[in-house]
Amino acid sequence: MASRRTAQREMTRRLLLDAAMERFVASGYAATTIDEIASAAGTTRVTFYAYFPSKSEIVKALIAERLEGELALASEGCTTTVALIDAVAAGTREHLGAWIRDVAAHWPRLQPIIRICRAAQAIDPDLCAGIDIWIDQAIDDIGAGLAKADRFEADGRQFRGALAMGQFDYVFQHWTDGVWGADQDRMCELLTESWFQLLGE
Repeated sequence: MASRRTAQREMTRRLLLDAAMERFVASGYAATTIDEIASAAGTTRVTFYAYFPSKSEIVKALIAERLEGELALASEGCTTTVALIDAVAAGTREHLGAWIRDVAAHWPRLQPIIRICRAAQAIDPDLCAGIDIWIDQAIDDIGAGLAKADRFEADGRQFRGALAMGQFDYVFQHWTDGVWGADQDRMCELLTESWFQLLGE
């Protein structure tokens, strides 16, 4: 009996998380109400509060359970990728492009959560710490890759990393297939070329 209750609680929690994602994507973080999330999950406001004390807490759960896992996978890379440090150290279009394409493969799952986080961050600045930590780590990795290759002056390596990740973060948040006249392959190609000019051999 206890295992059935546990399974039901987990299912209700998952339904609330799915409904929150759906509503935040459709209406935005600020415009979405707790009643809308509960209704979309087929439950009530009281049930919502039994699982999450506030709207920001459900965003934190989305970050912890969905975003951070995807970011970890993106950081580790897919089957063909090289680590960011090694890609930057190699400094070739092929290596930089492989890393960008591997992370881009995660975009369909990452982008909605990142957009929700950025919108929620305007209201609660602490909500997106996980994204900012990931970006800061990538900047450090770029600096380490440039140092490993002994490329560029030491005092400019981190800044080059910040410029590269600034481009990446902006594209990541705003690009969708066909926007700006580029499909995903073309977008990866152009971002790779930009990174190569900034970081490459």
